[in-house]
Amino acid sequence: MGNAHSPRKPRIDFGLTAAICVVFVAGMVGASFAAVPLYRIFCQVTGYNGTTRQATLAPATISDRTVTVLFDANIGNGLGWSFRPLQRSMTVKLGEVAHATFRAENRTPWTVTGTAAYNVAPDEVGAYFNKLDCFCFTEQTLTPYQAADLGVTFFVDPAFAKDVDLDTTSTITLSYTFFPAAPAAAKPLAAATPAAKAF
Repeated sequence: MGNAHSPRKPRIDFGLTAAICVVFVAGMVGASFAAVPLYRIFCQVTGYNGTTRQATLAPATISDRTVTVLFDANIGNGLGWSFRPLQRSMTVKLGEVAHATFRAENRTPWTVTGTAAYNVAPDEVGAYFNKLDCFCFTEQTLTPYQAADLGVTFFVDPAFAKDVDLDTTSTITLSYTFFPAAPAAAKPLAAATPAAKAF
């Protein structure tokens, strides 16, 4: 009788499999990082999820219709600041350029940099709420115990009045939340000068 030959098992190239896995994971990580700025750009262009728009010019016309803008200020964990609007609300005409001021104060003995996230409510208003200038466009750095007044210049697009879904909307809430943007740039003042060693 001849010897029975069992079929050969396919050889697995573990090196190739590992390389494919590494490329796949790297691609997924890259996509996740790219998704954040792309989503932010999408929100700024469309006003989706209450994200306000950045404008370069004020409207040519001002409507007689008015809206009341409420201002809300919040602080994220780990920042060590106080943050509040200097006016709780203001009534503006559609197309009218207005300016609001917020006060931020660093209550720590460190120099701290913060960045502000923002949105408006109701969400549908985001497509019509435009900022000409805002402290939220750049990071803000405060030295120990420093206070600063931070401004936002904005208008509500007159096209707001043509949106049937907003016919009964007369109040808009503009909300900011400051988060830490970078680690503390300096040590506490008490620890700045180490005690001299005795020899």
